[in-house]
Amino acid sequence: MSGAKPVVIAQVSDLHCGSIYYRPELGRLVVDEVNALAPDIVIATGDLTDMGFHDDYLTARALLDGIECERMLVLPGNHDARNVGEVHFESLFGPREAELELRGVHVLGIDSSEPDLDSGRVGRDGYRRMEERFSEPSEFKIVALHHHLLPVPGTGRERNIVADAGDLLRVLTGNGVDLVLCGHKHVPNVWRMEDLFIVNAGTATSVRLRGRERPCYNVLEVFPDRVRVIRCYTGAEREVVADFRKAHQHVCRWRPAIDLATGAAS
Repeated sequence: MSGAKPVVIAQVSDLHCGSIYYRPELGRLVVDEVNALAPDIVIATGDLTDMGFHDDYLTARALLDGIECERMLVLPGNHDARNVGEVHFESLFGPREAELELRGVHVLGIDSSEPDLDSGRVGRDGYRRMEERFSEPSEFKIVALHHHLLPVPGTGRERNIVADAGDLLRVLTGNGVDLVLCGHKHVPNVWRMEDLFIVNAGTATSVRLRGRERPCYNVLEVFPDRVRVIRCYTGAEREVVADFRKAHQHVCRWRPAIDLATGAAS
């Protein structure tokens, strides 16, 4: 591991405040665990609410306000765009697209939601924004959005990748994006596609789960020459799910059974 201090990013997704499957106790655990981690950046990749109602947004705002991090990037998901929920998003969280830069890490958040639709798209305006914002060199480029960029195993019939995924992939790879962060289907996953990694988060605070999945969120450690992706099960253990060097895009580790506290293999 590089000796330089990494930029630590916590990615939480699919809170679904207001849903019958939302669990406030999981929310409290996530806040406590993320605060103990003291990340440099927190990214919430959408579906803060279940139906886009104002009271649900207030719950989500109070939950995220409990996280002690100066740099927070919050994006809407398809559930947040229901019932004209975008007006509440904008009043409580600000613009539906956002941007952060820290120590060579450049994060661009894109709104992929469409009103009252489960499907999503980025569109030409999003392409132009990425091309403009990533025209200058950055050590590490991240795009965050809610919808899947690629299909995820264990999610049934795939209907909800972004509708313009092909064009979006061309823009991402053409502009040297290193990492894409997504949410949406409540199933965590990591894909590698050529020099691009796509990291999906599960749901951090909901028990609307598929199969044997558990509530979880992601932590990323971005070093100058290396990136480590850690899956954190809410209130439980953690595991490294990807570890790669940026210079050569070589995967060092893929879903090992490692106790991060001791470094011992199970």
